[in-house]
Amino acid sequence: MSFTEQQAQEALRSVVDPNTGKDLVATRAVRNVKVSGSDVSLEVELGYPGKSQYEPIRRMVVQALKGAGASGVTASVRSKVVPHAVQRGVKLVPGIKNIIAVASGKGGVGKSTTAVNLALALAAEAAAVGILDADIYGPSQPMMLGIAGRPESKDGKRLEPMEGHGLQAISIGFLIDIDTPMVWRGPMVTQALEQLLKDTSWRELDYLVVDLPPGTGDIQLTLAQKVPVTGAVIVTTPQDIALIDARKGLKMFEKVGIPILGIVENMSFHVCPKCGHESHIFGSGGAAKMAKDYGTELLGQLPLDETIQQQADSGKPTVVSDPDGKIAEIYRRIARRAAVKIAESQRDMTAKFPNIVVQNT
Repeated sequence: MSFTEQQAQEALRSVVDPNTGKDLVATRAVRNVKVSGSDVSLEVELGYPGKSQYEPIRRMVVQALKGAGASGVTASVRSKVVPHAVQRGVKLVPGIKNIIAVASGKGGVGKSTTAVNLALALAAEAAAVGILDADIYGPSQPMMLGIAGRPESKDGKRLEPMEGHGLQAISIGFLIDIDTPMVWRGPMVTQALEQLLKDTSWRELDYLVVDLPPGTGDIQLTLAQKVPVTGAVIVTTPQDIALIDARKGLKMFEKVGIPILGIVENMSFHVCPKCGHESHIFGSGGAAKMAKDYGTELLGQLPLDETIQQQADSGKPTVVSDPDGKIAEIYRRIARRAAVKIAESQRDMTAKFPNIVVQNT
């Protein structure tokens, strides 16, 4: 008895990708379905990086098709990340498909630690990732990535990004001594941000994670007006005082037309290492309520855990220090959800438009 392509499509509609919450046909992830007798071959193309998800999704596909009557199933799963739309009137930066801004309303909520672990988690899922340390006054990424030295320039004009744990990275911290304070006014700081972004030879990145300074000042405004941002991640703690400022940060991005990918709640709870008791030191439910109020998503909640701080300070953040641990899995889940939100957004079509040249004939 032969198996039809229609039966194959029906079976694939029952396969729900746990990362998107939608079936593979609805997300147009199915490619090249070929049916020969009762044998089926196909490819699944995910719009987000998901190396750790390839085998589980492949198994689900095989199981669904065999359950529907196929005898032999050959299925492969891969990812393809494409550029997505940014603010109106802002051009994409060559070599970068998508830019994710990581922001917080106030300092001390673990934004830089979240940014570096988010970038490392995307890279762990087989994406090409860079990180731009946009905190000119307090650059922390060189220390967190364990990178020392100065960036080179091959042509005397553009900087080559530094490398750490598979990430391309640039920071003002690579260009100044660690003890040198940046005593600069706003215009100099915003110019430095633009130069770090546009005068770096980024090498074909799927994602550039921008670690922003806290607040809603000059740098955030420059980012909104001149940097092509695909989406923003807001970092907060459950504390009311942090949430007040996080809301301001979120509303700023809304005003300038940058989509909010979701909220990360840091220091959400503390588990006593001796007795295992879970306590909510800074309160609970704040980020979930904020996400509901603004119609966005709570991407994940991270514990108040001294190992996160120790690993970041040692130059080996959690995702590379303890890749199979519980906390690294939370970061990877946050990264996949952020990437899924980008994949579901409007694609950038500017590369498809023809260039119009006016000339006298």
